[in-house]
Amino acid sequence: MVTVGNVFKQTLRYSQEDVKSFATVTGDNNPIHLDEAYAANTVFKKPIMHGFLSGSIFSKIFGTQFPGEGTIYLKQSMEFKRPMFVDTDYEAVCTVLDTDPEKHTAIVQTQIFDLSTQKVVLDGQATIMHKEKI
Repeated sequence: MVTVGNVFKQTLRYSQEDVKSFATVTGDNNPIHLDEAYAANTVFKKPIMHGFLSGSIFSKIFGTQFPGEGTIYLKQSMEFKRPMFVDTDYEAVCTVLDTDPEKHTAIVQTQIFDLSTQKVVLDGQATIMHKEKI
């Protein structure tokens, strides 16, 4: 059962091929994500990942691992606090803040940490539903 205080962690690392695939699927071909020469002239100095690619890890977590199959993802807020880069190790952390057993819903803090700096790069909150596990 999902209860207040539960924490789930998942390490992640994306490649430039992942970024290219995401750009193809979404049509977001902004050169800040794809063109090293273009990105070199920005504040970031190299290509950054799409924010929604990084946040998509939570869909994987909720739908396949925590709480898992049968989860309905109802809502998500995300604040992109720092850029994310390919070939860098990150950790997604999901912390259950509240549950409503009558509605079978949970409010979950969703964060991604850069493992080399321990800084939060993405911070948000999700509302999920699972008829059997919440």
